Amino acid sequence: MIRDLEIDLLRAFVAVASHRNFTHAAAALGRTQSAVSMQVKRLEEIVARKLFERTKKTVDITSDGETLLSYANRILRINDEALSTLLEPEAQGLVRIGAPDDYMTCLLPEFLMSFSKAHPRIRMEVSCDNGIDLLEELARGKLDLVLATHPLDGISGEVIRREPLHWVAGPDYHPDPSDDLPLLLFPQGCVCRDLALRALDNIDRSWRIAYTSRNLAVLQNAIASEAGVGAMEASIIPDGFRILDGQPGFPKLPDVVIALHRNPDDQMPAIDLVGSHLLRELKRAA
Repeated sequence: MIRDLEIDLLRAFVAVASHRNFTHAAAALGRTQSAVSMQVKRLEEIVARKLFERTKKTVDITSDGETLLSYANRILRINDEALSTLLEPEAQGLVRIGAPDDYMTCLLPEFLMSFSKAHPRIRMEVSCDNGIDLLEELARGKLDLVLATHPLDGISGEVIRREPLHWVAGPDYHPDPSDDLPLLLFPQGCVCRDLALRALDNIDRSWRIAYTSRNLAVLQNAIASEAGVGAMEASIIPDGFRILDGQPGFPKLPDVVIALHRNPDDQMPAIDLVGSHLLRELKRAA
């Protein structure tokens, strides 16, 4: 007998796979943890495969879960596209988006161009800053949507994807292990910066901040010129950079999560439309 993969079950499964935590997934979906657990259990019964390995402290996706995740994302994307095409309102107005410079440089240009062509009556205004500052602006009602980075133990918002974080350097740069490590990082408040410094402190590796900038291109140029070492998400590392993970003095860095935040007081159809399309397109690009 052919069984159907139910959309609600797939959505719960993808949320748990993104958060690797049932409580966080339930909060993102607006459901109880027990309800999400039951949905995942029901999906496991339908596919006759175990999708997660669960302990009291961890939730790891199985190889069968990884296989289903690829299909689930595609099914949900097509489902959302179909509904959006049929139901989305004739929206118009200004939508204010906040994003760190690295996302603005690497993730948003293609989306902004294609969305503007499809919805010319919606105007988008983008502000670049650290995620923590952008979220404060969102809380004050000065922004409508914010893309922000979160550590795995502090996820909030609607998860778009997980990103590996890596130590990077120019192709011929070899730091002196006996000297303070020169770091080229985003300013204070950047999650990637905090995780990198914490990792070095945990192994008692001495370091110094050689250069900070909110501008991704400036940091990339500084790293390419071999002025020091940076910590970057996998999606923004240029070709030719060396990844230093695993070398002496460079502890493994944890993954981070990219999430979308919305102002709950904004009820404009244009904001919902931009947010839905933004989620879908950035997940597709993952």
